[in-house]
Amino acid sequence: MDALIQARGVHSYYGSSHVLHGIDFHLGAGEMVGLFGRNGMGKTTLLRTLLGHVVPREGAVHVRGTDVTGSPPERIARQGIAYVPEGRGVFPNLSVRENFVMAARPGPSGGRTWSLERVLDTFPALAARLSHRGDQLSGGEQHMLAIGRALLTNPDALLLDEATEGLAPLIAQEIWRVIASLRGTGMATLLVDRNVGTVLAHADRGVILVKGEVVADLPAAELRARSELLHRHLGI
Repeated sequence: MDALIQARGVHSYYGSSHVLHGIDFHLGAGEMVGLFGRNGMGKTTLLRTLLGHVVPREGAVHVRGTDVTGSPPERIARQGIAYVPEGRGVFPNLSVRENFVMAARPGPSGGRTWSLERVLDTFPALAARLSHRGDQLSGGEQHMLAIGRALLTNPDALLLDEATEGLAPLIAQEIWRVIASLRGTGMATLLVDRNVGTVLAHADRGVILVKGEVVADLPAAELRARSELLHRHLGI
């Protein structure tokens, strides 16, 4: 499988705090990967490094084989990499429609597979909220808005940090339905979520971080069967 995104020997810091320690990681085209680890183990820092928000002091990040280390995040985003951060990043003073329209653009190959109509079909709860401001939505609706806005960039890869954290069970179920549907579109997906079993039920592969190092990188079915590994590193 060709690597859409690849990190090689990445060391990332926040000031003097050394967070990632020589990480090798890849996300293949069309692949769904779950990224796991206890709090503070480097999951979000790895996502932010792949996206250009954190520049590694050592190592390199490649997108489609091109070195993008040190590139501004907007350049990496234009390579077809979309991000839904843990805080959602919804613009509170813009309407739902405005949040969508400001993000909509063709993908790297010029295609517009994801239109506003398709996003509203995917998240019908938002169709009746188009004129509502971002700060007038519930947490679940904001989460749907953030995912829909990312899809409107027509990406080749979607990175979701805390995909269903804090959501009501019915909303979380809806998010998982959408995530499952992405598999059939050929979009690569990198998922961070505490619901390890659900992630592994959807993913092709699972990666576990401990103190900024990869301690496991296994097919999802194999990782699911390694209960002692999951218990040791994730406490489940």
